[in-house]
Amino acid sequence: VADAEHPRKLTGVVVEDARGDRRMVPGAVVFSTMPIQSLVRGLRPTLPAPPDIYAISEGLEYRDFITVGLLLDRLTLQGADGPLLDNWLYIQDPRVRVGRIQLFHNWSPYLIKDPGKAWIGLEYFCNRGDDLWSKTNDEMIRLALDEIERIGIGHRSTSRDGVVIRMPRTYPAYFGTYGQFSTLQRWVDQIENLYLIGRNGMHRYNNQDHSMLTAMVAVDNLVAGRTDRSNIWAVNTEPEYHEERSR
Repeated sequence: VADAEHPRKLTGVVVEDARGDRRMVPGAVVFSTMPIQSLVRGLRPTLPAPPDIYAISEGLEYRDFITVGLLLDRLTLQGADGPLLDNWLYIQDPRVRVGRIQLFHNWSPYLIKDPGKAWIGLEYFCNRGDDLWSKTNDEMIRLALDEIERIGIGHRSTSRDGVVIRMPRTYPAYFGTYGQFSTLQRWVDQIENLYLIGRNGMHRYNNQDHSMLTAMVAVDNLVAGRTDRSNIWAVNTEPEYHEERSR
């Protein structure tokens, strides 16, 4: 909601609950992690983007995501010295559609009740409305069970439970109108008390650490009275690779 006296300033946001009821939440500062496309749509009609800016926003594209969680008695695949210690496995086998498998039980012992079992997540990259997204939960679980057998990760006979989570707009895409994104960025940055942060908020494929860092930098700017947002947009633009592999 725009400030009538300061049209480049927000006075709060309108939120809608699960029942469809709306209410105004006032605020002096707004941090947005929602997809920029949704943000620009939501600024209407109080702070509408010019037609060219709106067109850029509408032309941004995303990749959607499905995770199928499987609770197994054990994994068929083992490491050289025993159980796999990997956090995730990237799958390059053309016979399956899964792109990556998370081994949740290796991220933290608190992610699984029985440490003797395996809790994994098969990750599928898709687009809303395609054949993967349109499958029922039971169909996705059956597909995941088929695929762990095909690549030798596990066996369906050891499966104890399954869950499906669909996440739209998980990955901001660097095609569509992304080549004009800087024009959209400059327009949004003119809203003086609005800070874009996070992966979807900035339409940038940052990992979790960098996404959180953008929020920290935004708060630092606010405390310091800095209005320039260039240091927020500069997060994760360094050429160095930040992750290291350890044994």
